[in-house]
Amino acid sequence: MTTSSAPGKVYLFGEHAVVYGEPAVPCAIERRARVTVEARDDDRVSVRADDLTLDGFTVAWGGEADDRPDVDVPTPLVEAAMGYVDGAIERAREAAEAPAAGFDVTIESDIPLGAGLGSSAAVVVAGIDAATRELGVELDPAEIADLAYQVEYEVQEGQASRADTFCSAMGGAVRVQGDDCRQIRDVPNLPFVVGYDGGSGDTGQLVAGVRTLKEEYGFAADTVEAIGDVVRSGEAALEDGDVEEVGRLMDFNHGLLSALGVSARSLDSMVWAAREADALGAKLTGAGGGGCVVALDRTEQTLTALEYTPGCEEAFRAELDTDGVRVEA
Repeated sequence: MTTSSAPGKVYLFGEHAVVYGEPAVPCAIERRARVTVEARDDDRVSVRADDLTLDGFTVAWGGEADDRPDVDVPTPLVEAAMGYVDGAIERAREAAEAPAAGFDVTIESDIPLGAGLGSSAAVVVAGIDAATRELGVELDPAEIADLAYQVEYEVQEGQASRADTFCSAMGGAVRVQGDDCRQIRDVPNLPFVVGYDGGSGDTGQLVAGVRTLKEEYGFAADTVEAIGDVVRSGEAALEDGDVEEVGRLMDFNHGLLSALGVSARSLDSMVWAAREADALGAKLTGAGGGGCVVALDRTEQTLTALEYTPGCEEAFRAELDTDGVRVEA
């Protein structure tokens, strides 16, 4: 039996624009998905998910009798969750050259599903690491990041970037632009505060919406490029250790994302509550449409403000997690 974990993430800058070759800067946070894998004597796969913002479910599939999970949970939710798990298992089998390996898989997660905190990437990264280790193969984090990206690319029908999976596998703050991925060293202390509205956006639909705008309006394409400019300025601020400037640029980034139609009333309410509490900056994180915002505040004011904001179901501090994927004792 092997258990691996991987962190979720918040975006300082760059979501959506990263799909079009602009840079992005996500940061790993200390909320993790844990995947436990135990090899079976047959080729079947049983998956138990106790906490993926679902009511919990257990499925089993494989062999010749069936090829789809049979479970009494809304189909879109199961298909989304199982697509990532199935992909992780297949990549692990290929890496270990064990195409008929069967597993019992248990998933536990502190990361809300579909909320913009990288839950799917964390599950895929941890799942690949645990399954390959269970089969006697140890991959380095960069290899795991690449395999996990392949899974997300397939499940998201070619609309994924390497940002989430690379950040989850490597930990810390990273810069991603196309296939160019690297860690950012010597990042200053970033006092993250996260607000969660209890919902989730449809990533595929939101990405498609931005694509339509970009193709229809030249100024929407300019907006995507402007997000890239914000990212580059943000990188410089990080290297200078200027957290105040990082916050100001986060505000710019949120405004540009809102112009592209990917914010939501609940997200805007939380962003403005954070700003009115004198946060250094605040923005949505992830695909948008619902889910989470991230703010920077060294005081307790933003956390308190979010806790009293209508529509905010949970608010918490989130430390930068310098560990990426790791095996758990």
